[in-house]
Formats: sequence, C-alpha cells, structure tokens
Amino acid sequence: MSDTPTPEQLVQGLVRLLTVTPAGEHAYTGNQQPNGIGRVFGGQVIAQALQSAQASAPEDMEAHSLHAYFLRGGREGVDLDYSVAADFTGRSFANRRVVASQGGEPILNLTASFQRPEAGLEHDDSPMPDVPPPEDLPSDMEMREKFLEEMGEVSDIQRTLMLRPRPIEMRTSGKLHWMNADKKPPHAHSWFRTAAVLPDDAALHRAVIAYASDYTLLGTSALPHGLSWARGELKGASLDHAIWFHRPALEAYRADEWLLYATDSPWSGGGRGFNRGRIYNREGLLVASVAQEGVVRKAKRGAG
Repeated sequence: MSDTPTPEQLVQGLVRLLTVTPAGEHAYTGNQQPNGIGRVFGGQVIAQALQSAQASAPEDMEAHSLHAYFLRGGREGVDLDYSVAADFTGRSFANRRVVASQGGEPILNLTASFQRPEAGLEHDDSPMPDVPPPEDLPSDMEMREKFLEEMGEVSDIQRTLMLRPRPIEMRTSGKLHWMNADKKPPHAHSWFRTAAVLPDDAALHRAVIAYASDYTLLGTSALPHGLSWARGELKGASLDHAIWFHRPALEAYRADEWLLYATDSPWSGGGRGFNRGRIYNREGLLVASVAQEGVVRKAKRGAG
C-alpha cells in the first residue's frame, strides 16, 4: 500500500490548515503544516490571517482587499496565534486588523477590508496573456523531477521539499525562477488549482487564492539575473503582500478550477524586488490582483 496521499487527502489537509480555531474573544489559532520543515510558508500565514479577519467580519460582507507586512519568519512546529481588532464596521465597508504571533512575538500584520456587495460601474482593461492551456503543459511535479535530474547530487532535505506532494497543482508555461539559469524578461505564467474539489465556501476559496498567491511571485524578480534559490544562488524573504479580490468567489471563480497567475517584476534594486500578479479565470476575466516586495540578495559563496 502506498503512503503517498491522494489528491483528496492533500486538499482536506489544506482545508484543515486554512481553518482557524476560535481561541477567545477576537482571537484564533492557526494549525501547523503537517511534516513542515524549516520556515513557515508565507502564504499560509497570509491565508490564516485572512481567515481570522473573515471569521470576525459581518456575514453579509466579502473581503475585497488585504495588505500585509511580514515582520519575522515563522517556524514550523509551533502554533500560530491571531488577534483581530474590529477597527471599523460601516454600512458599506468594514475593516479588520490582524496580528499573527508565534511564541509571543508578532510575525505578520494584516489589514483586510470588506464590502457589502453592490452594483457599480464596470470596466476591465487587463486582457489575459495568450498562453497554452493547462492541459497542454507538464505538471509541476514533472518539472521538479526533471530539475532534480539535471541538478545531480542534492541534499535529502532539498529532495524531500521539491518532491513533497502538494495540494496546489500548477502548470507553468516557460520556466520559473527556480528552474531557470538564463537571463530572461521578468514575466511568468502559471496555471493553478487545488488538486481536488473544495467545499462551496467563498471565504475558503479566497483564502486558498491568498495561500497560492505567494507561489512564484518573488522569484519573478530573479528572472532577469538567471539566478535561483534552488541552486543556492539567492537569499530572500517577503516583506509585504497585497491582494485585491475583484470578483465574487464561487460566482466568477473557484480555487479548485484552473486559474492563470501572470506575474511580472517592473523593478529590483537595493536588495529588494518588486513583483505584481494578475489572476484570471478560464474565461479571461481578471478576478484578483497581487503586489509584493521582498528581499532579493545574491548569496555569498562560501558564506556559512
């Protein structure tokens, strides 16, 4: 019998990971990543903080944006605590401020804004890039296996991290930063979805989008330099992260159906890289936008 989890089990684990537990008034606890190694994935902290904000917001309002700052790197194996401040609740909009802590130290601040749905002026001037459909692209796992073959000798930890089954399925057109050794324009295109069906919970679908939005984004600023975290050539960490949800979950998009993540990096310098992301559904509608700045530094050879 294989110990490899099924796609359904992987997604059930993701749902558990992104389901926060009440821990008192305006307080929640976030689950740990099973078998997590090293530093906590930033997308997990963003998604759990968003879930904490959503749990405390009015039921008839939807999150339309979030802005987060990473303060410290979290570590696996220790619970995450989330405290929520209800700074504003109006007739049309509400605001929730979240502090994520670990061991009593804050590691992330997040502010989320909510809106009661309403009709309004509409335009969409961001056409979806022309890329092959996901059915015509190799899976992310196939690309990871090929990368490890080309790398040759790697550490057991690196191999485990690269080949660990993931609840988010990705298919990339071209090469992402970790597999790229050539200098190329700072643009990347990846399709993504959960590996199995999600419950019909709009807040959860937004949280999964927040979780997945931290994949591939910072690495876009490394593409013009032909350097890779996977080859030990770069050091980096996210500094901030912002998301705007343009259309309602379940109506305009589902996180368990293919979405295109188009990222670009218009600037890097001073040890930082700025990156943007646009998320489209299969019909080409822009459903969310993302922005992030992070530390991007060339690794020093022999530093240890």
